[in-house]
Amino acid sequence: MPPADYAYIGAVLLGAYFIRGISGFGSGLVAVPLLALKLPLTFVVPLILLTDFTASLVLGGLNLKQVDWREIRRLLPPGLIGVATGTVLLVSLPKTPMLIGLGTIVILFALRNLVFAGREPKPIPTWWAWPAGLAGGTVGAMFGTGGPPYVIYLSHRLADKGLLRATFSGLFFMEGLARISSFTISGLMLDLNLAWAYLAAMPVALVALWLGSHAHSRLSNTQMMRAISLILLGSGLSLYFKALH
Repeated sequence: MPPADYAYIGAVLLGAYFIRGISGFGSGLVAVPLLALKLPLTFVVPLILLTDFTASLVLGGLNLKQVDWREIRRLLPPGLIGVATGTVLLVSLPKTPMLIGLGTIVILFALRNLVFAGREPKPIPTWWAWPAGLAGGTVGAMFGTGGPPYVIYLSHRLADKGLLRATFSGLFFMEGLARISSFTISGLMLDLNLAWAYLAAMPVALVALWLGSHAHSRLSNTQMMRAISLILLGSGLSLYFKALH
């Protein structure tokens, strides 16, 4: 790749994990669509899985006492079923429909956040954990962006910003273990270039996480979600452009 592409990838990782440091989620939603413009999706998804897993370990370890383990226990069983389903689809579906599908998911989530920004989420019953977990696990394994279903569910269950961020990180850590196992069995992890890319990406991600964690207390939930939504809207539209050209 030319030097400009490496600079682009570094900038994407910096922005994605800055957002992750602020909110506890969003790195895959930002990084995967933008990196897929330069790299194959079957390479990008495992790479962001590894960096997200490490990020979850860092953030979850710092906030372990704040994690709501009851909600994680509700989401994890359907999430594991979704991970197995999504892994099969990732290695079998053609590239163009996958890019269009990813772009659609990202744009819909961005529009939802823009429409509902500033509104207080209404509580929902716990049985919603099953459709949210199934959708999150499947989309996460296919596109590395399983956050939206989990975010929608947990934001309607947990009102405190710190509790929400810690629970996201705890959930993504547990689900990440399952996805790493599933990707290893399918052969997606057996690439030496992936290991080198992970080692190169982690210093950038860790710096961005540190910066985002320091900015966490200075932004309101509304400001944070609006900023993320605008970034997602642009990245989703760019995926459509890549898929159709």
